[in-house]
Amino acid sequence: MTQRVLVTGHLGYLGTVMVPILQAAGHQVSGLDVGYFDDCVLGPRPADPAGVTVDLRDVGPEHLRDIDAVIHLAALSNDPLGALVPEVTHDINHHASVRLARAAKEAGVKTFLYASTCSVYGAAGDGLVDEDAPLHPLTPYAVSKVRVEDDLTAMADTDFSPVFLRNATAFGFSPRLRADIVLNNLVGSAVLTGVVRVLSDGTPWRPLVHARDIAAAFARCLEMPSSAISCRAFNIGSEANNVTVAEIAQYAARAVPGSEVLITGETGADPRSYRVDFGRARTELGFEAAVSVAEGAVELSSAYQQYGLSAADFDAKFTRLARLAHLRDTGGLDEELRRVPVSPASRADA
Repeated sequence: MTQRVLVTGHLGYLGTVMVPILQAAGHQVSGLDVGYFDDCVLGPRPADPAGVTVDLRDVGPEHLRDIDAVIHLAALSNDPLGALVPEVTHDINHHASVRLARAAKEAGVKTFLYASTCSVYGAAGDGLVDEDAPLHPLTPYAVSKVRVEDDLTAMADTDFSPVFLRNATAFGFSPRLRADIVLNNLVGSAVLTGVVRVLSDGTPWRPLVHARDIAAAFARCLEMPSSAISCRAFNIGSEANNVTVAEIAQYAARAVPGSEVLITGETGADPRSYRVDFGRARTELGFEAAVSVAEGAVELSSAYQQYGLSAADFDAKFTRLARLAHLRDTGGLDEELRRVPVSPASRADA
């Protein structure tokens, strides 16, 4: 069934991959994005859907009229960034997300698909954790996700169905690249320096999932009856992609012949370690992630080399913390990460 779908964060890493997959499924897709990463493109610029440029903190029902489903991806999605500006992280990721949901409900939106994260499980050890496991978020980013899930659950009724997709750590190529997620980062290090450098001791477990698989999971939810998925959490990923950081480094090195792995251990053991059970999505959604970590590493290596990834762009343009710091330092954002209007005089000077 064709739906009118609004994707928040459509100009981001995941949104840029997700939009064409939703369109190929027949949905009418529009976007909502503040545009922090609009020009962070590697390779040909993607064909973006029609969208509105608005800060998530300023969204109202008027931005959501005539929409059947919202896919909410927009967030400050980086743990170091969340630690740097925790108040802004909670304001955008928590309060503004709840505001968006309330506006959607007021506008008559039926389905609200929320991009949560497997990092809500925190330090879960070596056992597989499912959606009913205790939540132990260790960062402001993960804490904000837990709070949104709780608040959206309280809003649910027969006319408004929130669904929580707890994505594993994303990987894979997107035209709007992110270099600050683990596989993307390590493959980039291999391509640019010949060394896959791991600063931790390499022992933490990470569940990984390709960006296309995340998009496919959201598309699958749009096909499901709301009664079957309302207020349900689904881990999105694959048990085969539960890997240690040291194993991820090995995949990266194999994808770039001649590169080597160097585990320095200088930052010690990372407390964030968890292996995830993805059975509920298989059973209840009929969804299973398809892309392996090895395939994703090869894809990234090929794209980085084909499109001429540079060290400068890798460290600045495609790293979230560096990108937002640059926008703030050059006057494009204020201290609360709000866009600063460009004056006509400034445009003329430019």
